[in-house]
Amino acid sequence: MTIEVTSTSEEGYVTRSRVGDFELTVDATGEDGPEPNAVFIANYASCFIPAFRVGANKEGHEDLGRVDIDVEGDVNEDDDLEAIRFHILVEADLDDETFDDIAERAEDICHVHTALRDGLHAEISGETGAF
Repeated sequence: MTIEVTSTSEEGYVTRSRVGDFELTVDATGEDGPEPNAVFIANYASCFIPAFRVGANKEGHEDLGRVDIDVEGDVNEDDDLEAIRFHILVEADLDDETFDDIAERAEDICHVHTALRDGLHAEISGETGAF
């Protein structure tokens, strides 16, 4: 399976990406949409929540109720992400060991978590005078 996205910037720092039938606006300045690092960590959390639910199912916990993730991302002076922290709030009452087991399973299930490894960078090619 191949995922295809078309991202376009007409001018400035705003980029509109077409993902299937959806459009996502990202603005490097944060004025007309969220900035790229915020989109990235939101995407990470959005992937981790269903992975956490699947991990819970595999651990025998089918009804977690509401699950929230408060995410913090530290950026350096160059605006590069240096750290990401998740604080997961689960409505169901789980003991610490069960929570840890579910979170560990979720790390293996979440595709964004799996993608965060050394060497996963875009292969870049291009052409000029294209329009």
